[in-house]
Amino acid sequence: MAYPQLTDKPGALETASAIRAGQLSAAEAVDAAILRVEHLDTAINALAVPDFERAAARAKALDAAGPSDDQPLFGVPMTIKESFEVEGLQSCWGHQELIDYIAPRDSELVRRLKAAGAIIIGKTNVPIDLSDWQSFNPVYGRSTNPHNSGRSPGGSSGGSAAAVASGMVPMEYGTDIGGSVRVPAHFCGVWGHKTTWKLVSKQGHDHPMMARRDGFVAAHDGVLSIAGPLTRNAADLALLTQLGAQYSLSCAQKPLSQCRLLAITDYPGSPLDASVADPTEAAIKALQDAGITIDRTSDLTPDLAAQQETYMRMLNIAMARGAPSPDGKRASASDWFDLLDAQAVSEFQWARLFDEYDFVLAPPAPVLAVKHCETQMFQTNLQINGVEDPAANGLAWAGIASFPNLPSTVLPIGSGTYEGAELPCGMQVMGPWMRDLDCIHAADQIAKILHG
Repeated sequence: MAYPQLTDKPGALETASAIRAGQLSAAEAVDAAILRVEHLDTAINALAVPDFERAAARAKALDAAGPSDDQPLFGVPMTIKESFEVEGLQSCWGHQELIDYIAPRDSELVRRLKAAGAIIIGKTNVPIDLSDWQSFNPVYGRSTNPHNSGRSPGGSSGGSAAAVASGMVPMEYGTDIGGSVRVPAHFCGVWGHKTTWKLVSKQGHDHPMMARRDGFVAAHDGVLSIAGPLTRNAADLALLTQLGAQYSLSCAQKPLSQCRLLAITDYPGSPLDASVADPTEAAIKALQDAGITIDRTSDLTPDLAAQQETYMRMLNIAMARGAPSPDGKRASASDWFDLLDAQAVSEFQWARLFDEYDFVLAPPAPVLAVKHCETQMFQTNLQINGVEDPAANGLAWAGIASFPNLPSTVLPIGSGTYEGAELPCGMQVMGPWMRDLDCIHAADQIAKILHG
């Protein structure tokens, strides 16, 4: 099953290996990435905050020092989502009035990536307050999908996915609370991983309105929200997940032929467009033809309609930081504890399901890459099989893993035609709590079956 690929540029591990072998220097790798950005980004606008001079200087310093055994990304250029603090760079989350905020320090994740030898050449575009499946704002403008300039690359890590898909850089790190890693991966035809909640530190990923308070550093990870990588292959995705992880991870490396899978393709209140349903069904059939056991229903599946209702309430309160909703109502402390209780029940129910199943397959979104619009997409409708459906209903496919805090890997499975355009399509591989590497390993096996 072919899927559209836009670049044959090497991935992160391949680049690092070439540098170690002396086939190119870190400086040459960085220069090449900068040239790709300068060549491609006029049309895509993925890069919001370039940092080319410092990247070139760091590359020369690394070349002079030479690689060490604890630097698996030695000399590899990358970008990172604009919302992560990088010392000396702007972080405004798309707000014109916040462009004066310059990060005084690196976020914890950036420190880890730099320690592993990565060279950050800039930060990528986002929607205002990271709250859309598009990536545009009055400061940095609009990012486009590298497969089709009239389409969104997704959001809120849309610039991230576009930079990776187009070949500007081999790797990125974004964040996800409502599909913000998984949907861009799906829209752009790359790999993305939603990590287990709190696996990767988000210290230094603070709204600039708060971050510019003197000495402010968030001491906790917000509910639901995670940091997760985007790459063009599974091996790079696994490495970036491990490098970001605050806790040790293991991988059982269980053969897919010995796994029991559940495919969820019917979510109450969030129908799938044929552009997603058809390649998803084709992928499931190909896996079954290869001897993989896939159930289509299970009595262990949690009440998905109830999960979506509670997820949306928690998501809206979290995104607004408890501010009143449009109807003027504000959630009480009792309301919030009720949501936490419901989330704990959901975690238990999914854990019970994963006692019987190794992984769950699901679409990342009900549609392929959407056309650009001038308002937040969730205030509009999506075309689902020719019928308009509220776009916010599509968040169900993000919440399926977000609400119970579980890991989920998106891999490209093929393509479909949505509103007249052929576009990439992805699939989620969702697994048990803290089994992130197992999800990636299973997704890699699926990719080998589907694509050879």
